[in-house]
Amino acid sequence: MMDINIHDTYFIISYVDFAILISTIFGIFALGYWILNKTGVRLSKKLNLGHLIMTFALPISALIISHFHSSDITKYEFNKNLNLIIMIITLIAVFGQILFPINMIYGLIRKKKQTSG
Repeated sequence: MMDINIHDTYFIISYVDFAILISTIFGIFALGYWILNKTGVRLSKKLNLGHLIMTFALPISALIISHFHSSDITKYEFNKNLNLIIMIITLIAVFGQILFPINMIYGLIRKKKQTSG
């Protein structure tokens, strides 16, 4: 089970449900990339790379950083700063998923300009 604490409320999500959610999101991304590839829409390589990094590298780095969390009560400030870093990395990764629709729109606009003249 994964516990998410927001103020006085705890959200408990099972790992199976979380895996299904992540798999569905990756499936939607893959379907979008596949459809655009089949229609001949060329996407920006920089936006693709940014989306790839924010989808895989940032969550993996947050997971690695979370292993430095100390159970010693005297290291409260260190854990507090570590939690802040992990939260910022996670938020950047979540908001970085906006690059996918931006890249799709960019590719569609670019294709329209090329076909219209």
